[in-house]
This record gives sequence, structure tokens and C-alpha cells, in this order.
Amino acid sequence: MPPNNTPTNLFASANAASEICEGLSLLQHRGQDACGIVTCGPKGRFYQCKANGMVRDIFDANSISRLIGGMGVGHVRYPTAGSFNNAEAQPFYVNSPYGIVFAHNGNLINTESLMRFMDQTAHRHINTASDSELLLNIFAYNLQQTGKFRINEEDIFTAIGRMMSQVKGAYACVAMLAGFGIIGFRDPNGIRPVGVATRKTGNGNDYIIASESVVADASGFSDWQDIKPGEAVIITRNGISRRQIAPPATFAPDIFEFVYFARPDSVIDGISVYRSRMAMGDALAAKVQDVLQKANIDIDVVIPVPDTSRVAALNLAQKLGLPYREGFIKNRYVGRTFIMPGQQMRKKNVRRKLNAMALEFANKNVLIVDDSIVRGTTSKEIVQMAKDVGAKKVIVASCAPPIRYPNVYGIDMPSRKELVAHGRDNEQIAAAIGADLVIFQTLPDLVDSVKQFQPSITTFDCSVFTGDYVTGHVNEEYLQHLEDLRADNNRAKALNLTLGALEGKGGGGIHGPPTNGSVGNGSAHSYDYEPRTGASTPISGTDDTVGLHNTWNSHS
Repeated sequence: MPPNNTPTNLFASANAASEICEGLSLLQHRGQDACGIVTCGPKGRFYQCKANGMVRDIFDANSISRLIGGMGVGHVRYPTAGSFNNAEAQPFYVNSPYGIVFAHNGNLINTESLMRFMDQTAHRHINTASDSELLLNIFAYNLQQTGKFRINEEDIFTAIGRMMSQVKGAYACVAMLAGFGIIGFRDPNGIRPVGVATRKTGNGNDYIIASESVVADASGFSDWQDIKPGEAVIITRNGISRRQIAPPATFAPDIFEFVYFARPDSVIDGISVYRSRMAMGDALAAKVQDVLQKANIDIDVVIPVPDTSRVAALNLAQKLGLPYREGFIKNRYVGRTFIMPGQQMRKKNVRRKLNAMALEFANKNVLIVDDSIVRGTTSKEIVQMAKDVGAKKVIVASCAPPIRYPNVYGIDMPSRKELVAHGRDNEQIAAAIGADLVIFQTLPDLVDSVKQFQPSITTFDCSVFTGDYVTGHVNEEYLQHLEDLRADNNRAKALNLTLGALEGKGGGGIHGPPTNGSVGNGSAHSYDYEPRTGASTPISGTDDTVGLHNTWNSHS
């Protein structure tokens, strides 16, 4: 399975690495397990730096100075299945044909049949358990079928079309061809986000492809456009080409991007994440008022769980005329617990991450607002913290409906047994997390909160709430396989990883595209080199990432 990653690709008139690094920092919330950048310099040579860890830990002035070239791909990763070593940090690379660097966000669901195809027909070796590497090799195989010494945009569009007919699942991808340009494409259902923007310079235009629009905003790019479902974009020195590759399918962006995953200052598929969360708070207020009236409970204060639920909680409080208080103070140097790899690790980190102020809880009926309740680990610890400092009653309100099914498209919740709502009703969920009452947003209200800002999108992927998977091909056998894989990886992690390596809400050691399946966060810049595709990149060094010299931790 691929890791959920966010890619940033830059095609610019100057060295791209520093801006790619800044873009990855803006997308760090999408993955904290590993990060990497590969740039393309003169004569089509690739330069690479990638390792397990946060962007701030992997990239410094020295490492960035070694990443030469005006075109590059970057990625941050949190894994959703597979292993957890440096070899699965993205971007990935193959030298044939033409030299390709690749980053992926999402998750493929037909990996077994694709692996057989790789073995029996394509005769390509897949070195890791990552479906991102698998997807790269499917793309490379189809590109190789042209049999040409030099390829053009038409050949690339054709190869992507053939690839899209073979693979099933969610994928938002960026690829870089040595000396040629940057490519971005999105699965026919548009489940994972990706877009492109432009920046004018004295020498022409720079281009960026990224998972979220905030990267373009912060870097001075404009005219952000989402890549459409089934569409491919090719950027070269001569400009940008776009084409609809796949036949029409149900456009179903993942609604969990708006609930939790994306930054509030991003716009995805024309929908402001911030405005959608405001609307979620308004809709939840009506449900909360109705439930509390029937339960004959008066609320003294509304308190959000930092940070994602703040926007909705504030709107809810305003709608109900209740005081809004910041009762939990967050330690910003501990990562997001949702995407941490082990239950025990999440439990430890909740109290390291949050501190409850007794002043706001003592002798009060408290309404705690959270964006969602996934495993229940965070919610249980938070409820207990509130009671420990004197809360009389603790009611938990979730901006999302109960999550009862695994996400198979690149967000780390693959095991049904780990979901607190699976097989439980609201009363049982409240008991499981220690709350006096739990209130969930209804699915129609959640969908309306997002859809109202882009009525042309009639469907969202809501599979974590309904168990209906828009791509099809997800059955009980497949879900059980995912759960078995996750259990195996958890056992391996327990033997090999330590606390420090696992901090972060999506970071952690289970590999899977996505990232949270995964397209990495990346940037692409154009460089004044001779456009060509005939030569392979030399293998100038080795480590556990095969093919390219990795400058990580290099002092020479």
C-alpha cells in the first residue's frame, strides 16, 4: 500500500531545492515519517537527499546546497502499510527508461495483480513493499513501450492513459523525467488532491505542482488550478500541456481532507477548507442543541481539541450562544497523534501534547469539540484529563459521523478493530471513551457543509463512514489482508523502533502511499539545460535506497 504523502514539484528559473524544502515544511502535517527531495541539474543528472525524519531534521543549508538544478520533486511521507525503512522514503527513482523520479499520494488496491504483471510480463524488480514504487514501475513500463530514443508529450500522455487503465485506487502523482520536465496526474475519481500554479519571472514562468494550494500561496505562485480527475499535466521548458486521459468516472474527493487532513488555509477542488469547517460547526450546533435538550443537560463552556477543531468549535459556540474557551494548551513540539503508529505511543503522546487548564473545567459541564473520533485513544485521554481537573460532565461532539470502516485510499486507519465506533452505538462509544455523552454530526450535514461551496461536486468519498468504496474492488478478503499486513508491521515496529522516531500524527513506521498511499510534497522548477531523454542517470553511490547517491548525512 502506498504511504499518504504530499508532493511538491517545482519547475523554476533558479535552483529549486530551497523552495521545495519550504513547500515540504508547509505540508509537514501530511506526513512526518520521512521526507526527500530529488533535483535535476545540468545534463539531466539527478541529485537526491532523503531519510526518515521531519523536514527540519533532514534538510539544512549544506544538504540543500548539494541539490543542484531548477527542477525537482519533494515528498513527505507517513506510511499506511508496508515497512518503515529509508528505502521507502520518497521520491523513488528508476533509471530506465530515460531516468524517472516519482512521488505518490494515495493507495492502490490491486497491488497483487500488478505485482504479478511486473514479474511475468514487465520483468521489473520491485525492491520495497511500497505501492508507490510499484506505480512508478507501471508508469515506466508503459513509457518504455514507445521504444523511442527521444519522447514527446504525446508519448507521455499515451503511457499515462495505459497506466490508468491498469491500476485501481487513489493516486495523485508527480514524476520528473531527466532533462525533459515534470508530470502530474490524478486518479479518475480524484480522491486525493493535487493542483498546479504559475509564477511569472523575468525569464518566463515557474510552475509548481502540490497537494495543497497553501504551498503555491506561500511561494508567490498564482492561478492555482486543481488537476482534474483522470487528467495529466506536463511541464517543460516550452510551457505546460494538459489533457484529459481517463474516461469519465465518479468524481469523489475524500471528505476527510476537509474534516481533518488538509490545512485550513488550503483550497481543494474549489472548496475552502476553512469555510467548510465553519459550516461543519454551524451544522453540528443544531444537532448538539437537539440532543442536549432531550438529555436535559446545560453546557457551561465549549472547548476545542487543538488544532483542527477550533474553527468548527468557535462557530458552534457562537451559534448556541455559549462561552468558547481554550481549555487545552498544546505543546507544539509533539506531532499529530492520529497518524502515530502504535496505540501505546498515541496514549503517551496525548498527555505530552496537551495540558488541561483547571480554571476552564472545574465544576463545569463541558462540551469538547473534536474534528473526528477515530481510534478513540485521544478522546479517552482528553475526557479523563478534563475530569481530572474537575469537570462535572464531559460531553464530546464530533464534526464527523462515527468512523466505522477502514480508509483504503491513503489515510492511516486500515484496521476495523482499531476504530472505536466499529460495532458500537453512540452510548457504547461514550462508555468506551469515558464521556457522559457523545454527539456525532450526521453524514448528510457533513456532506452539505462541504458541498455548498462547490455544488458541481455531487459525490464525496465517505467510505470511512459508510463502507462504500467508490473505486469498487474492495471486499472482505481485501480488508482482512490489510489488517493482517498492519498487524505484521506493528510487530516488526515494536522490535525495531523507538519513541523518538515515531513522534508525529501521521509519522510512524507503518508503510503503506499519499502520504496520508502517497504523493509526496514536492516542487518542480525549470532549468536552462538541454532538453533530452536519452541518457540514464549514473549510479554514483549506494545505501538502502537503490540507484541514486543519497547526500543525507554526507559531509564530504
